Amino acid sequence: MHLFSSPRRLAAHYAREGEYYLVEVKLSEARRLFNSLDPAPFIEKDLDSDAESYIVDMVQDFPLSTPLKLLIHLPESECGSELAASMPEAVRNYFAYLAHHADMKLRFMLLQGRTSLLIGLLFLFACIAAREVVLTLGEGLLHDMIGEGLLICGWVAMWRPIQIYLYDWWPIRRMNLIYQKIRLMPIEVSPIQVPGSSVR
Repeated sequence: MHLFSSPRRLAAHYAREGEYYLVEVKLSEARRLFNSLDPAPFIEKDLDSDAESYIVDMVQDFPLSTPLKLLIHLPESECGSELAASMPEAVRNYFAYLAHHADMKLRFMLLQGRTSLLIGLLFLFACIAAREVVLTLGEGLLHDMIGEGLLICGWVAMWRPIQIYLYDWWPIRRMNLIYQKIRLMPIEVSPIQVPGSSVR
C-alpha cells in the first residue's frame, strides 16, 4: 500500500483540472486498455492487467477523500470510435465487479473469523478445564508440563481469529474502497496533445 503523498508532492507530480487531480493513462490504441483474451463485449471486458495495476497504483497515492478524475489519452484518430466511447462505462463496470468481489471476500473472511473465534474459544475453555483437572490429580514436573502444554494449545487455537480481526480484513476493505472510488470517478477520453497544438 502506498503512503499518502503530501499536497506539495501531489502538486508536483499530478496535473489538476479544477478541483480534480488527474489520473492519466496514455494509450497508443484504444484496445490496449482491455484484456485481449476476454471475448466479452467491450463494456463487459476485463481491463488489461497492466492498465488495472497502473490505475489502482495511481489512486492509492492519494487519500480517499481527494477528488480524482481519470483521463484516458488516445490518438485523435481513435477518439471518435465506438470503442473509445465505451471506455468510461467499461472501466466503471470492471471496477464495480472488483468492488463486489472484494466485498464478498471480506464478508466471507469475517464469517470465517466468527466461526474461528467460536471454535477457538470453545477449545480454549476445554484446554483450561482439562488443565485444572490435570493439576488437581497431583503435583510434579509432569503434571506442570501437561498443564502448561494444554494452556499453550488453547491460546494457539485463538491465533487464526486474532489474525483475521487484527490484520487480514482491513487491506481488503481498503481495496474495496479504492475500487468504489474508481467506479465513481469522472472518466474522460481525450486526444493525445501534439506539442505545439492548441489545448482543447
